[in-house]
Amino acid sequence: MTDELSAKQNAQTIAAQTRSGGKTQFSPRGVPVITGVNRVGMLALYMKEVRRFLKVQTQTIWAPAVTTVLFLIIFTVALGRGGREVLDVPFASFVAPGLIVMGMMQNAFANSSFSLLSGKIQGTIIDLLMPPLSSGELMGGIVAAAVTRAIAVGCTVALAMVLWPDVSLVMTHVWAVIWFGLMGSVLLALLGLATSIWAEKFDHNAAISNFVIAPLSLLSGTFYVIDNLSPVFQAVSRANPFFYVISGFRYGFLGQSDIGTDGQVVMAAIGLAVLNGAIAIAVYFVLRSGWKLKS
Repeated sequence: MTDELSAKQNAQTIAAQTRSGGKTQFSPRGVPVITGVNRVGMLALYMKEVRRFLKVQTQTIWAPAVTTVLFLIIFTVALGRGGREVLDVPFASFVAPGLIVMGMMQNAFANSSFSLLSGKIQGTIIDLLMPPLSSGELMGGIVAAAVTRAIAVGCTVALAMVLWPDVSLVMTHVWAVIWFGLMGSVLLALLGLATSIWAEKFDHNAAISNFVIAPLSLLSGTFYVIDNLSPVFQAVSRANPFFYVISGFRYGFLGQSDIGTDGQVVMAAIGLAVLNGAIAIAVYFVLRSGWKLKS
């Protein structure tokens, strides 16, 4: 009985599809079959990217966490001896939040900068361009996966740092920890995606990582407060968006930062959102144009 019912349903389906002289009816050319946001496609891309870095989690999550903890150990031993305090807290507690968000940002960049570049080099870029995903959906899936890796690295680093003496990660402003952590991760994920579009080989990717991302990260107040710098270098630091991410993230733990007052921290949070929005729009139009992807 069940087989007969299934056969009848299949026959009805075939009959509905084989009209107009027995030819199968398709949507007219240029008319999309999927309307609205392709959530299934975005989720599939997101899961693909997440599984990619989870398969080599020793390299993508645990190794960055170990490297970041080594930074904490080295700088604490070198600069934090004798009960040194910065912003009225032990040096280890001062530097730990900056190292956490720095690790998050660098790994967000590493993840998104690899996505399209590997496809171009291996000749599998068609696997990302052919599915029914718009440019915004493609960008959203890649950026979301990069942020996921950043959060995984941040949680791993924080868990390891809690075990280090004199490190306190008690949150004073939870919203600042969440907001600046996400904004920093999204910022670097977007920059990584832009690099992935532009780069033609891994050397190009490494050049941006070594000569742009690393200097901006290390010279952003991670290990010091900019009040100790000369006025010229203070101005240079305040022109660095990484400075606001790191200092704002630190503000979430310590309740104070070298950005300034609470109002200035809020303005920095808004400014990062505006900056991310502008970069996202630029990356979207470049991705939509197919520059260096479809040619």
